[in-house]
Amino acid sequence: MSAPNKNYDPVEVTALSAEEVDKAVADALAAIAAATDLDELKAARLAHIGGKAPITLAGAEIKALPPSARADAGKRVGKAKGQVNKALTDRQEELERERDERVLVTETVDVTLPFDQFPPGARHPVALTMERLADVFTGMGYEVVDGPEVEAEWYNFDALNVPPDHPAREMQDTLFAARADGKPGKSGTVLRTQTSPLQIRSLLSRSLPLYVVSPGRVYRNEATDATHLAAFHQIEGLAVDEGLTMADLRGAIQAFVDAMFGGGLKTRLRPDYFPFTEPSGEVAMECHLCRGASAQPGGSPCRVCKSTGWIEIAGCGMVNPRVLVACGVDPDRYSGFAFGLGIERALMLAHGVSDIRDTVEGDVRFSRPFGMEI
Repeated sequence: MSAPNKNYDPVEVTALSAEEVDKAVADALAAIAAATDLDELKAARLAHIGGKAPITLAGAEIKALPPSARADAGKRVGKAKGQVNKALTDRQEELERERDERVLVTETVDVTLPFDQFPPGARHPVALTMERLADVFTGMGYEVVDGPEVEAEWYNFDALNVPPDHPAREMQDTLFAARADGKPGKSGTVLRTQTSPLQIRSLLSRSLPLYVVSPGRVYRNEATDATHLAAFHQIEGLAVDEGLTMADLRGAIQAFVDAMFGGGLKTRLRPDYFPFTEPSGEVAMECHLCRGASAQPGGSPCRVCKSTGWIEIAGCGMVNPRVLVACGVDPDRYSGFAFGLGIERALMLAHGVSDIRDTVEGDVRFSRPFGMEI
């Protein structure tokens, strides 16, 4: 057996030569310095100190050397790995710092901004006013009723004592539904012009005594302007009982005004005409803004009542006996009263809205000041 080769020169192992190790270190340091993010740095780490990296392969050659040469080769490879690992650590800290600084800029949260990216909405003021009016009358013992917006002429006109030749039946006032057969002419079906048909339906379907209010949308063939809409909302009330008089009607109207606009306002009834009530009246209340002072000599002008001191709010009257008869009610035993007012008009009066078109334009900036966010 031959003796070990003690003259073996480790430099002759190419992977362990000083030039190759220095070149591997230089390549590694260059790749590490060129990494612009943590992903690129990870790729550089695998390429230069991974299992197949030149420095790693050089370290594997050390065990093939004789014992006398291993120490020098080990120091050379160890020093190279130390340089590369230190460069990796420094560059990682630098890139992590840059990342954190970038996140602070790009992902900054302004806690003073609204928490929701969508602006809050609001209940529509017309719906709120309708509910408030209904609450006033339910508090007085009335029942809220609802019904179809497309009505038969009998409910909308005939049962309400509106004669066949009444102007309200003509096309310039009433919107008629198209005939099912497609032929020209009236179909006998209309978009209800008031919520009064619900009073007829209530008389036909409920027992007496009867106290109901009917809020809802109604339709008129009218041009749209600052005070008129083709589709708007009304609330009407009906009371039928034994012994009801105009005094009861006055009390109901006064209770409504007190609840809606505040106590202490006077009300006034003046004669008017409606086919379904007799006698009929026009209800006006004392201006809730100037309290009538604008109509006095030397009073300041009032934009709400136009300096008249009074605001028209509703039509009313005692139920016409013909309406009771049409619904099978004995007019000698029962009497009743009815009243009706526009929801939009009540809203405009209560809140100083000058243009009724604001209620249908769908601008949330109009609705939001009234509150009741959803």
